[in-house]
Amino acid sequence: MPKAAAALQRCFWSDGSDLYDGYHDHEWGRPVTDDVRLFEKISLEGFQAGLSWITILKKREHFRAGFDGFDFHKVARYTERDVERLLGDAGIVRHRGKIEAAIHNAGRAIELQREFGSLARYFWQYEVDTRKRPKKLTVDVLRTFTTAPEAIALSKDLKKRGWKFVGPTTMYAFMQAMGLVNDHQHDCHVRPIARDARKSTIIP
Repeated sequence: MPKAAAALQRCFWSDGSDLYDGYHDHEWGRPVTDDVRLFEKISLEGFQAGLSWITILKKREHFRAGFDGFDFHKVARYTERDVERLLGDAGIVRHRGKIEAAIHNAGRAIELQREFGSLARYFWQYEVDTRKRPKKLTVDVLRTFTTAPEAIALSKDLKKRGWKFVGPTTMYAFMQAMGLVNDHQHDCHVRPIARDARKSTIIP
């Protein structure tokens, strides 16, 4: 890794590997309004349950290949043959319940898109209100952020709509990653970049 890159201050959870640092620097916390990317992330968060994110990140390209790039209109049409195909794919997490949940959730995503016009419009209405939180996000403060009222509300509404693997903690991790809140720590070099990106975000 170049010395300049190594010298950058990052959030405490980034492990120093090229893969994780790249994800931290260029993806995590940047606002996402693309429906396919939103569905991909919420699906991968479901696969992460009980595992570490780096495990999923290492397998992400295999997941994308196996799930048609997470085009939820295609995934919703998967059959038992596709479930068996995915269970035989050593490049992903081969958990029948999680695979079937992703396929099931694809159908629910289509319903949301029809109702709200886009998944982005639905998810971004749960943007986290940070006015009552500490202004300075230190490591100790961030370690206490396991969920938020908005994540709890999102989880409750998604479950009511039939979604699976969408608990409050999972939804908060999804919201952090997709930029619905800027949880980069105060001295992280990406924090102001994510802040400025959020200011210019337009929800389709």
